[in-house]
Amino acid sequence: MLIDAHAHLDRFSEQELKEIIERAKKDKVSAIITQGVYHENNLKVLELSKKFPIIKPALGLYPLDALNVKVIEGSEDSDRKTEFDVDSTLDFIKKNKTKIIGIGEVGLDLKFSKEMENKIKNFNKIIELSEKIKKPLIVHSRGAEKECIEILETSSNKKILMHMFSGNKKLIKKGEILGFYFSIPCIINKSQHFQMMAEIININQLLTETDCPWLSPFPDKKNEPSFIKFTIEKIAEIKKFDKIEVENNIF
Repeated sequence: MLIDAHAHLDRFSEQELKEIIERAKKDKVSAIITQGVYHENNLKVLELSKKFPIIKPALGLYPLDALNVKVIEGSEDSDRKTEFDVDSTLDFIKKNKTKIIGIGEVGLDLKFSKEMENKIKNFNKIIELSEKIKKPLIVHSRGAEKECIEILETSSNKKILMHMFSGNKKLIKKGEILGFYFSIPCIINKSQHFQMMAEIININQLLTETDCPWLSPFPDKKNEPSFIKFTIEKIAEIKKFDKIEVENNIF
């Protein structure tokens, strides 16, 4: 009954992936939503979802991978660009709408790109597409939490998942009132911020995620969906709920 609402399983080798999926199934993970971040990556995510039914594909365009976005040189995302423009990528997502569970990973980023005009234009196009094809959005908002909430507030699509949301308590509560969902990562055990989120957000608007292979709760291991069980345990402890009750609500 466990759900990993945000993963990047394309980042593992084929052998690693088979072992990861076996461990996930053993630990009661029933769905792993795997994100696409640009056209070439979207193709791979679709391919993986055909091979492994547990993988539910979300196709997207990461805010720093769009051709018209300038990224800070030397940053972790400065050497990765798609060969397809925004409109072509969105057309591809639209053509594959029946195969996907959502649109993601999309959003805004101010950490590695300060220029906002093109990123906002791209994000608005993506939001418009989500409204047309009636698919949830899985949103990245690093350094641009306020801007993302304000833009999404005016959308008719309220099926919004704020992934790894680092905004303050006021923004969290605003998103909750708007009906948005928030996914809690496996680093909750060492993050006061995500412990606070788990405490103040209604259980019916919480999801669990790994963002694997990153953000592992263990310094010597890559993150993976089977680790969701530790997040469930922590949320249950914080909310003083039974662990099965947390699992069922999130499922």
